[in-house]
Amino acid sequence: MTAGMTVMPSAPDDELPPTLAHNVVHFVRVLRGAGLPMSPSHAVDALDALRWIDLGRRDDVCAALAALLISAPDEREIFNTAFNLFWRDPDWESKLRALLLPKVRNGLPPPRRNNRLADALAARPAGSRNAQTAPETEQHELRAHVTFSAEERLRHRDFDTLSADEWRTLRHVIRGHRLPLATEPTRRLKAASRGTHADLRASARHAVRSGGDWTVWKYRAVIERKPPLVLLLDISGSMSAYSRAVLYFCHALLQSRERLQVFLFGTRLTHATRALRERDPDVAIAALADQVVDWSGGTRIGAALAEFNRRWARRVLSGRATVLLVTDGLDHEAIDMLDTEMARLRRFAHRIIWLNPLLRYSGFSAKARGVQAILPYVDAHRPVHNLDSLAAFGRDLAQLTRAPRADAAAGTQGVTRWN
Repeated sequence: MTAGMTVMPSAPDDELPPTLAHNVVHFVRVLRGAGLPMSPSHAVDALDALRWIDLGRRDDVCAALAALLISAPDEREIFNTAFNLFWRDPDWESKLRALLLPKVRNGLPPPRRNNRLADALAARPAGSRNAQTAPETEQHELRAHVTFSAEERLRHRDFDTLSADEWRTLRHVIRGHRLPLATEPTRRLKAASRGTHADLRASARHAVRSGGDWTVWKYRAVIERKPPLVLLLDISGSMSAYSRAVLYFCHALLQSRERLQVFLFGTRLTHATRALRERDPDVAIAALADQVVDWSGGTRIGAALAEFNRRWARRVLSGRATVLLVTDGLDHEAIDMLDTEMARLRRFAHRIIWLNPLLRYSGFSAKARGVQAILPYVDAHRPVHNLDSLAAFGRDLAQLTRAPRADAAAGTQGVTRWN
């Protein structure tokens, strides 16, 4: 248990020690800060439950709190980590510093850890003992909250130039955004109280039930649905920093239950959607680090697209799907294959949007052979090198509407054939 808390058995009618009650309420706040759906009623239930068990048995306390505070299987790991750090470990602050200070190692994904839990534990009450005795500089280091000024500083910073602390702040900013994607009308209809399509059968049934009264009409309205998105993400060495940022962006989309399929490619193709469905993005990307063997290696865009077109295109590119191709296009091998596979991908997909970090350069021109092979088949060519460009692309996705497909070839940076 935490320092300063007296542990003693309690009877159902006894009052809990004030220190214990305070710590239980704070522990519920920590879980809420770590992403678990906590409310004040959870703290009240937890306090009531602890009056019925022996507080000297740590396993009983953990089991009682878990039974009341955990509502999904994927919350068990967060709860266990928080319980061990908060209630037992006297040196939890030093471990918290290790959680808050990740290291950047050769562009690899971050190690397995839970930054949300670290932030929640860092937000300690002003009246706690350690908060009173810790130096002022240490308090600022632990309380690494994301502020408006921090976001402003990162808006124009290139992803490839960020420090470890700036990467951590960027992840919080990306996770905090919820993107409402645009919807498109489908050919299906649903029952509605008003609309442009009269439902004669439903109206007739209502008239029969009401004794032949045709004054009330039933209608059917068009069903609107968000079009599916398919991400093809280059994870080669030149794209490593930008790929990490896009993965956090896609994780936020998946947590919003968007229709998104994620594929990673370097020298081979990897389907990564299932790994990104993990609630915590750091754990999800750490799982991808174990799954993907060609991260930050070479790139074979043509061969990866050929595998995608052969194995996955017919399965995931239905329902007017939009393909998001994230790569710099710097592939000098099998250019003829790349051109052929881009033409085939164009026939499968409704839209192809190319997100290219090389557009950060004002003097960019399509001189590389890989860029020349990809460009004629895309509907839009967008930069993706900093937070501003990622936010602008998100706004574009939120404004997508149904539009006729254009077949004319396009130029370089100014190409846009979507609404």
